[in-house]
Amino acid sequence: MLAGLGQTLSHRGPDGQKVWLSEDHSCGFVHARLAIIDTEERSDQPFLSEDGRCAIAFNGEIFNFLELRAELEATGVKFRTDGDVEVLLQSYIKWGPAMLTRLNGMWAFAIRDNASGDVFFARDRFGIKPLVYAKVGDRFAFASEVGALLTLPFVDRRPAMDVARRMLFDPFGVEASEYTLHADIRRLPGGHSAMLRNGRLTVSRWWVTSDHFPTDLPKTMPEAAERFRALFLDSTRLRMRSDVAIGSCLSGGFDSTAVVSAMAHIAAGDGSHERESSDWRHAFIAIFTGQPHDETPEATVAARHAGVTPHFFDLGGDDGPALADTVLEALDDVYISLPTAPYRIYQEVRRGGVCVTLDGHGADEMIGGYRQGGQSWAFALRNLVGDRAGGAMSAWVTDTTKLAVLRKDRSYFIRGSGLSAPARMPIAAFGDKLPDHYSRFDKRLYAMFNANILPTILRNFDRMSMAHGVEIRMPFMDWRVATFALALPETMKTDTTHSKLVARAAMAGIMPDSIRTATRKVGFNSQMPAWLNGSLGTWSSRVLATPNDAFDELVNRTALTTRVSALTASQSWDWTSVGRLWPYINLKWYMDRRCG
Repeated sequence: MLAGLGQTLSHRGPDGQKVWLSEDHSCGFVHARLAIIDTEERSDQPFLSEDGRCAIAFNGEIFNFLELRAELEATGVKFRTDGDVEVLLQSYIKWGPAMLTRLNGMWAFAIRDNASGDVFFARDRFGIKPLVYAKVGDRFAFASEVGALLTLPFVDRRPAMDVARRMLFDPFGVEASEYTLHADIRRLPGGHSAMLRNGRLTVSRWWVTSDHFPTDLPKTMPEAAERFRALFLDSTRLRMRSDVAIGSCLSGGFDSTAVVSAMAHIAAGDGSHERESSDWRHAFIAIFTGQPHDETPEATVAARHAGVTPHFFDLGGDDGPALADTVLEALDDVYISLPTAPYRIYQEVRRGGVCVTLDGHGADEMIGGYRQGGQSWAFALRNLVGDRAGGAMSAWVTDTTKLAVLRKDRSYFIRGSGLSAPARMPIAAFGDKLPDHYSRFDKRLYAMFNANILPTILRNFDRMSMAHGVEIRMPFMDWRVATFALALPETMKTDTTHSKLVARAAMAGIMPDSIRTATRKVGFNSQMPAWLNGSLGTWSSRVLATPNDAFDELVNRTALTTRVSALTASQSWDWTSVGRLWPYINLKWYMDRRCG
């Protein structure tokens, strides 16, 4: 069973698979490895401590593993490998769960104490790396993807209907919660840990972002920019540690250009480069020929400035329908569009011989990337759902307003909800205590980063990249950068013309000014309206044509099919209708394959 479970996740770790069983066969781990740090067999997982007492299965990277190793060695700890997995295990042995706050990285791991039988689980602060689990009677299983758990005979595939209702109403409203689309499967949220002891699972929240805001905030923009610059460059330096080639997905926008420019700045410096990859000059640039969101000229400028080798490939074609089944299978969930573009770019990254990228995720939600005039519908939606929802009245007003808009626009097909919106999923970050100086805009960003938008985007990029065995590292997501930037007042994040003010000031002299000061913001999107006005619309009608008991209990499929077919026939799909109706199509596809 373990080997079969691992095989379903082999795309995430194409460099080998290994199984470990406890002596009494009461516990077992399987790990599919993507070898990046210490690629030798000695660092294969599951990994055991030298005395055999503890076993670990770990997904992710601990970027400050060299510093932690030195600290442990100073106390007498001996190491057998050069990798981060042994450092992580020895950190737990030395400090227990308290070691989590010492880690700088992204992770989901399980550590079993073979003497006590306890198993400790943890996810990184912001949920960059996934962990889902199923506890059925006295059986417990965990994995990186829901689809893997659904292969187990004791896991019931039946859908969680209340979760499905909420996801159709708000596709960003589930990922940060503990719930999934299946009643038997739960998610360990980002910033949480869990202990399985004597058959009982206890989940705890170990990280609250606002509790770690610095208290010595700078008073002026130059001071803030200097601190941001130092933190961002150090974050990038740590994330360049690799024993294999690394690269970047370069769009030509501010975020990705800042990352690749920081990499070039660090490589050209005279500081410490211990374990930093010397093979980093790979930039993968998607061309959207004839599309308004094509940024090829800007990306070319960025690549030339950073001295990286550009790898161009065209995503402007009509391959969406042909890839729909493949991309949705990899997505493992439901979203507002078909994420073909990120699926394709990480496919190209792997084909280019690179399995690690440093990308710009997190900056938008942290320092105000969506607050701009002329923004696309997708950005407007992210602002709309990014309310703090700290109080019941705020949540009720937001949901009631959205429900009225959807009904008026003939875009609401959920059965049984009456005059009320589907119930919200409990999300811990909505209850966080925020600084007194926080404006309404600051509160919205905090929610976007911790509670709704970013957790969902991180999930999507994890699935799309790991479908090809590619690891994404995110310099903006370093906890030191995030807590500093989020703590700043609104006036240092955005004004009437620009977002990311502190980051733009910090990157002066490091990245091209033409990109640093640009106000244009485009999304990395597939051309969904054009596809749905054509062959993807026909594909969607076929998906909706067949009955599905669970979906039909949830959705008025007849009315939905009529609406979808009418939009396709009249070629009237736009980004608004895509965002409102694609989740229904996506969910029907999902239920046909995952809930039967």
